[in-house]
Amino acid sequence: MHIPHHKSCVLRHCEALHARWNLQEIRAIFLRRYLLQNTALEMFLASRTAIMFAFDSEDTVRKVVYQLPRVGVGVKYGLPQSRKTSLMTPRQLFKHSDMCAKWQKREISNFDYLMFLNTVAGRTFNDLSQYPVFPWILTNYTSDTLDLSVASNFRDLSKPIGALNEARRKFFTDRYASWDDDLVPAFHYGTHYSTPAFTLNWLLRLEPFASMFINLHDGKFDHPDRITHSIKDSWDRCQRDSHDVKELIPELFYLPEMFRNSSKFNLGRRADGTLVDDVVLPPWAESPEHFVLMHRQALESDLVSCQLNQWIDLIFGYKQRGAEAVRATNVFYHLTYEGTVTQKMAETPGQVAAIEQQILSFGQTPSQLLAEAHPPRHSIMTMAPTMFRRHDDDLCMMMKYISNSPVVYLAANTFHQLPHPTVVGVAQNLVFSLNKWDNSYSYGSTQRSALSMDPSNVEGQVALPLTADPQLATAASTTPIARRHLGDAFDQRLQVQCSNFVTTTDSKYIFACGYPDYSFRIVDTDSGRVRQAVYGHGDVVTCIARSETSLFSDCYVVTGSMDCTVVLWHWNGTTGFIAGEYNQPGEVPSPRSILTGHEASISALCVSAEHGLVVSGCEDGVILIHTTASDLLRRIRGHGIVTQLSMSRECILLALFDSKRMVTYSSTARKLNEVLSEEKIECVTVTRDGEFAVTGAVNGRITIWRMFPLNKLYTYQPLNSAVRSVAVVASHRFILGGLDSGAIVVFNADFNRWHYEYKHRYIQNSSATKPAQASPQK
Repeated sequence: MHIPHHKSCVLRHCEALHARWNLQEIRAIFLRRYLLQNTALEMFLASRTAIMFAFDSEDTVRKVVYQLPRVGVGVKYGLPQSRKTSLMTPRQLFKHSDMCAKWQKREISNFDYLMFLNTVAGRTFNDLSQYPVFPWILTNYTSDTLDLSVASNFRDLSKPIGALNEARRKFFTDRYASWDDDLVPAFHYGTHYSTPAFTLNWLLRLEPFASMFINLHDGKFDHPDRITHSIKDSWDRCQRDSHDVKELIPELFYLPEMFRNSSKFNLGRRADGTLVDDVVLPPWAESPEHFVLMHRQALESDLVSCQLNQWIDLIFGYKQRGAEAVRATNVFYHLTYEGTVTQKMAETPGQVAAIEQQILSFGQTPSQLLAEAHPPRHSIMTMAPTMFRRHDDDLCMMMKYISNSPVVYLAANTFHQLPHPTVVGVAQNLVFSLNKWDNSYSYGSTQRSALSMDPSNVEGQVALPLTADPQLATAASTTPIARRHLGDAFDQRLQVQCSNFVTTTDSKYIFACGYPDYSFRIVDTDSGRVRQAVYGHGDVVTCIARSETSLFSDCYVVTGSMDCTVVLWHWNGTTGFIAGEYNQPGEVPSPRSILTGHEASISALCVSAEHGLVVSGCEDGVILIHTTASDLLRRIRGHGIVTQLSMSRECILLALFDSKRMVTYSSTARKLNEVLSEEKIECVTVTRDGEFAVTGAVNGRITIWRMFPLNKLYTYQPLNSAVRSVAVVASHRFILGGLDSGAIVVFNADFNRWHYEYKHRYIQNSSATKPAQASPQK
């Protein structure tokens, strides 16, 4: 949206305004470029959407920022939430952020770090001419299998895409050396690695990109020979065509639907007669989902991690421009760079239009973040050698309260940024516990790997990761203290289970549903008092879920009821309340959306703010996928009661029917895999990275599954009690189970043994430390 300047003041009204946003929902504000000038802003909202405004001057931008909330660029990057932060240059944002150190220490993934670099460098999904850029990382698109431990399957990330082979590099260096033009500076590449045309060519099988692509080509699709037809052809073209030096976009690492012509557009036939339809994948990719999985594994591999800093130097760093760019064969047309466009360059409206068209259509280089070499990532073996140490015992510890009430819910709020990492437990009698978690604990720090612990005897138990809630250690089993109880009993028609509860990430509040007055309630965990009772259904609320969120941030809360409806709410992390219509303090809670379409009681829910999706299941086996804006996208007809729903970061949906049948679906409701469990599954959780699921069963077994393709990886030794709840700590080093006997069990976990990188690189090649292989179910 371009907003003109008027009378040197900040505009308070616009004609033909097409939307409005509540200022209280703004969570981050970034300075942005428009036509290579710092005259735009991008605002990120609590709903995980972003809007971009372009103004006529930097002065107007500054005035607008000082009329908006003091949110900075959000809470993710370790920067103060101030207006000064919002007006920082990209280089300042990078310098003062803690993300580079986190990436070096492997606290965040390569994908997340690249998204950070793109974001602070001005790249945005709201501007096709400044779309986020990711690297080509593989070279093998012809083999039947792909071995991610073979270096020759990977691209050399120290070189730009135009200089990967010597013949092409010489062509471009000769062009640069022989350039003779007084008005146009010498360059290697007349095109760019990121343009609107390249981006739309990747995404043209999806709306709204298909319509944008058609509009770009005067009302029709481009010639079939120029439309993305196969991954291999696109890669080959980048190696031989002097007009094609494009890199990739983030979607190739998480969006399998971009490869399917789901709308069945008529894309025409190529010169060889081939019909252009779905994107042709490499032989080693069994499906779009499999391609995305392998592509993401390749991105996170050590062969990429050890040289990704060199690609960052080319795109965002010191080799982006100047003498180092010349030496690296990395110089682009001068109008793609920030600071090259001035008012003196254009004297007539025609010249102005021509320059603007060049900038908008033929690529913009990201803002330069570094003037020196980007530091490399630390070796995984240097950072965490103990992660490859063999665990002789699966069992770490067991803790049991005096009460024998089943532990039906566990939340492992153990992020290292928290001052008080906590494991929240809720028992069937609605007594909750706040158990201290020790993030410094590691296997081998004590010889006592298994312990049955009475909470009344907490002295001297510092050698174990979990310490019982002292408030309950002194309470008699028959008279739980009020500050650790969730209040009124639940409706008698309900069985108290894990889907009745969620917590905030800091453990300050528990959300509980199932009350006979049709409310769900927010309980302050410190005092045990009801902070807020929320009404939005015509019958008992049967289940509740919340979206992913960073610490202390807003999130979505979704509730389902016996009245067959699903209601979406907005949790304000700052005020600690379910928000009203205008997100103002003191307002009555107001639904963001009321989702309909079910004909039976809602039995399972999940919600993703990142993907903008709400997934609901009911007792007649129907699963509905809505957007957070209440649009119904998909309807899945399953078999049996939907007892659990979970969604991974890659948007793979895991559904559990009748506590026995596990089925995975894509976000478009395409069935991926199905497994019939041998035991009745009581609870499911998905790891934060979205790669694994953990289940607990009535026969006392906790099992680890791979999400895609869905298969069983490991089953822990059976316990003498049914598992009613499961959780995974933030470090992924421990799995917790809440038992029917009232105990909490802690198992050592080693997810690394199932990651491709570690299984095929470190385990096979390291003679010093050889972890145990996953043992099959006994």
